[in-house]
Amino acid sequence: MSNSLPNTPWRIALLAGGDSDERAISLQSGSAVQAALASRGHIVVPLDPADIDLESIDWQQFDVAFLALHGRFGEDGQVQQILEAAGIPYTGSDATTSRLAFSKSAAKERLAQFGVATPPYVLIHYADDAARIRRMVAQIGYPLVVKPDSQGSSLGITIVRHEEELAAALSHCFQFDSFGVVEQFIAGTEWTVGLLDDLVLPPIQIATPREFYDYQAKYEDNATEYRFETDTPRAVLSQIEELSSDACRALQTRGMARVDLRLDEQGHAWVLEVNTIPGMTDHSLVPKAAARMGIDFAEFCERTIAAAFSGRPPRPYLLQNPAVARRMPEPR
Repeated sequence: MSNSLPNTPWRIALLAGGDSDERAISLQSGSAVQAALASRGHIVVPLDPADIDLESIDWQQFDVAFLALHGRFGEDGQVQQILEAAGIPYTGSDATTSRLAFSKSAAKERLAQFGVATPPYVLIHYADDAARIRRMVAQIGYPLVVKPDSQGSSLGITIVRHEEELAAALSHCFQFDSFGVVEQFIAGTEWTVGLLDDLVLPPIQIATPREFYDYQAKYEDNATEYRFETDTPRAVLSQIEELSSDACRALQTRGMARVDLRLDEQGHAWVLEVNTIPGMTDHSLVPKAAARMGIDFAEFCERTIAAAFSGRPPRPYLLQNPAVARRMPEPR
């Protein structure tokens, strides 16, 4: 991707909040992005879909939309469809990829088609009878992981080590979605890799005293550690990076994305999921990795916007404004 950054202000619609289960995290992302972009002199207008009908907005007043929405009506393609219909560039993946990545089962099918290692799984529905669920789960075996098919921030996830724990795990899962993914548990270490188009950021190993990197470990537990320096061999780190790139290519992500993985005890990496709108506070994982490369938070936000222009038709305003047109990156 191009590193072209602006020398005159952008007019940015910042979408954050919404009414998903991840509203609070989205507002934190939005606040951090707004402060960062404003510090660079950009004109940033926050828009909360919980309060405003996005289809009633006059999008002609903006150069670009920055998406800091997490969860439903944010990462599931609905907002992207509205913005595509309005003809405004926006950060992140298009509606089709967003919809695909937001469904863990659909994403895993695509990953498997492209030979990207992902743990075996079965898809179940809250209305399935007990006998069918037992037959499906038997294909996976214990230990296993139960997670909502479409949800983020590790909400609704349980590691199940024994059959008697399954019913409670399913009940917890179905509080967040009518479909659940039952996935083989990969014993080992947890990793995440951020990408901005073809730029692969340094892998981060996540260490938590909790059973796994759950909601509390992400947002509340100060004991969670994020490690760039580990004793992991360079060849294994390269495998993690390559697998993350392969996952994003398989799903055809654009702009910023984050790939969550497990590294098993034999040193093989497995993709758990691809997040198309990762957290964007200054302590979130993707900005941490960018900072490790010497890209500060404000610059990373600008690069994320620059990626939104790449390969997409520019707004009429951008074509009419030579100062803005000069700073736009060439299409890939």
